[in-house]
Amino acid sequence: MEISRRDFMHICAIFGIGAATSATAAPRMASQISLKDIYAFKNTGNFTLLHMCDLHAHLKPLYWREPSTLISAPNLTGTPGFLCGESFAKHYGLEPSSLDAYFDTHVDFETLAKKFGKMGGVAHIKTLVDHIRKTRGADNVLFLDSGDTWQGTGVALKTRGEAIVKAQNNIGVDVMVGHWEFTYGKERVRELIEMLDGKFISQNVVGNDSFADDFEELIFEPYTIEERGGAKIGIIGQSFPFTSTANPKEFTQGWSFGLRLETLQEYVNELRDEHNVDCVVVLSHDGFSVDQEVARKVHGIDFILSGHTHDPSPKPIVINGTVIAIAGSHGKYIGRLDIDAKDGKVNNYEYKLIPIASNIIPADTECEKLVDELYAPYASEMNEVLGRTKNILYKRDTFFSTFDQLINDAIIDEMKCDISFTPGYRWGTTVLAGEEILMDNVYEMCGITYPNVYTFELKGERIAKLLEDIADNVFNENPLYQQGGDMSRLGGATYDIAVGNSTGKRISNLKIGGKPIDLKKTYIVSSWGGNLQNAGENLQKDKIRAVYDVTRDYIKRKKVVDVSNEGNVRVVDYACGCPPKGQTSCN
Repeated sequence: MEISRRDFMHICAIFGIGAATSATAAPRMASQISLKDIYAFKNTGNFTLLHMCDLHAHLKPLYWREPSTLISAPNLTGTPGFLCGESFAKHYGLEPSSLDAYFDTHVDFETLAKKFGKMGGVAHIKTLVDHIRKTRGADNVLFLDSGDTWQGTGVALKTRGEAIVKAQNNIGVDVMVGHWEFTYGKERVRELIEMLDGKFISQNVVGNDSFADDFEELIFEPYTIEERGGAKIGIIGQSFPFTSTANPKEFTQGWSFGLRLETLQEYVNELRDEHNVDCVVVLSHDGFSVDQEVARKVHGIDFILSGHTHDPSPKPIVINGTVIAIAGSHGKYIGRLDIDAKDGKVNNYEYKLIPIASNIIPADTECEKLVDELYAPYASEMNEVLGRTKNILYKRDTFFSTFDQLINDAIIDEMKCDISFTPGYRWGTTVLAGEEILMDNVYEMCGITYPNVYTFELKGERIAKLLEDIADNVFNENPLYQQGGDMSRLGGATYDIAVGNSTGKRISNLKIGGKPIDLKKTYIVSSWGGNLQNAGENLQKDKIRAVYDVTRDYIKRKKVVDVSNEGNVRVVDYACGCPPKGQTSCN
């Protein structure tokens, strides 16, 4: 349904956009919701922080389905960071079938996708950011980015991050931290930081090469002090603390990562006692649940703007006086935080998680042109139609997703292995049922700098132990020991899991090829996106091939892919995928 010409002109007037500039956007506008509805905000205090996280290089609008299973250890499930579906909607008071329900949950996703359209896109973010800067005063606004920004799409991979930095500069990012940024390697990271108009800060990355000049020295500036609205704002950077274990070590050899809570406390104290800042902000890529623990252990932080775990937080949470917010992923949201701070104290604040509804927010013409230019050299490859999907292809879930299953199907078909491992990365995209699958979509799922699929041999005993180790990382009751990501996805295998069991006793009924695993048997295993091949034997070097090429060729052979939404993991101690706090079922 289209909005009226009169209403559309009113929307354009709000943003100071000419009708000629935006006429092409009118047919795409969703009805029932206006820009005024989405961006209504009571200005508060003397400055505004804008926040995004986990863009994963998605410059264009996309569909992104939130998880239908999001569980953890019993003490964490159903708490902010581990909420989904109807439990999420109830916790935050979302109206069914609303724009917020569409952005924040998987419920009726495909129906609502047809109603509201795509999400995100930097040209649409640019329109919002410029509007806030105009109405608030540019000197009163600061744009912060919690990282996982330079990696995740084909255009990012092809340009080794440069295209994404250009987009950040266009929308005006002032300060950022990192994680997947580091998978371009140390030299390239330094080059990209030089291209970035904003600042890259991190208090928790230290040199550990005793032969290097930066041994035991900070690699980046730990914090920056910015003045907005007459206030001094101290911003401390916290890059992903487990980068060197979650990703191959060779990318950051000589750099040491970690939470480093002691030094974080020291920098908080330094900003307050020596620099007399009015507000202390931690710009973080720790993850939402980890940052809740940080707030319990480090004192004097006013705000933590989190990232890494892709959670939307319509309302912040407050722990020991520290306000914690996170702004989802893939450019779907911008968090707006208005703050009243002076004389070394925060007096008040207002927060809103703003959905970037790209069928409602007009695209900034200049930024849209930039995105087109960045994609132009690769348009032929990216726009190639590989096939079509019969069912929805989505990425995020605790144990299983249809696009990950498609990748595993492709690997097994080509490599002729018994079992395949695909990492539980949270980034990707969603392709609706019946839609074409583009090469761009494949890169959006597996476009990394270490893409090779390896095929090798592993004993059944080692496979079983490996799954237990992965589960202990994902489901540890202490968030500080969860190093990120969802459970690895398996092809050719099924298993039961009791999430709440103790270490080493979660996995049961493990079957490969429909038969109970033989712990003494040697299996042919294929994997990508990690280091599992280093644990195997008899690597089949002639089969090594990039996962995006393997997946591309499989889709082209199939023409129409039909991936079932029935997972291959049975959770024995939870009766649904989105239980509320303290429950094991959704009722």
